[in-house]
Amino acid sequence: MPSPFPGMDPYLENPEIWPEVHSRLIMAIADSLAPSLHPKYYAAIETRTYLDTPEDSILADTPVAIARPASEATAEVVTLALPQEVTERYLEICDTQTSAVITAIEILSPKNKRAGEGSTAYLRQRHQVLTTQTHLVEIDLLRGQTPMPLGTQTKVDYRILVSCSSTRPKAELYGFDLQMPIPTFCLPLRAGDPEPEINLKVLLDEIYDRAGYSFRIDYQQPAKPPLDKDKQQWAKVWLQN
Repeated sequence: MPSPFPGMDPYLENPEIWPEVHSRLIMAIADSLAPSLHPKYYAAIETRTYLDTPEDSILADTPVAIARPASEATAEVVTLALPQEVTERYLEICDTQTSAVITAIEILSPKNKRAGEGSTAYLRQRHQVLTTQTHLVEIDLLRGQTPMPLGTQTKVDYRILVSCSSTRPKAELYGFDLQMPIPTFCLPLRAGDPEPEINLKVLLDEIYDRAGYSFRIDYQQPAKPPLDKDKQQWAKVWLQN
């Protein structure tokens, strides 16, 4: 069963579901591209690891009285939010003979878009790719947080950026809203080689079906992150049809 939405399903953005969707979509893209890439290219699943601290650096527990001399202030026990190791997956399309990276494919996570080490680590790698001959495909299927720097302001819910090294600083930007279909796009490779098409909607629907999200998502509840009033009303009417 596919998602009930015509494009991106906003309920898949739920922080409790998105990490699983992210991992499944990385694998789905790699598997779908394989027949078109072989034997000249292959898709490698790579990881980026960093330490990240939760948004609240100090979490207050229920106050606990601590015996102190009358002259000293009363203290309470708090729990410090310690840095945690975060691992993010992304794809690299590589030359089979040389292992040279031809194209990097990134699917953004909330930590990439929120101020902190996740954003710093991602932007560092993004800047590095943009200064090389490697193409970049950046997929943002998350409405929350600040969009990645694009050199222009785009008031849309979702974005797919395709940056070919030969045309930089110009790049292709596919912006689309909740009510719109997800655009298909071509994966840039070396000049002269056929560029396979990526259809994210088909892949997301296959993931939706295999993961059983139709049984796990309560569409009677508001989406997380929340939709604005007009889109929430549109979603409600759409789901009733």
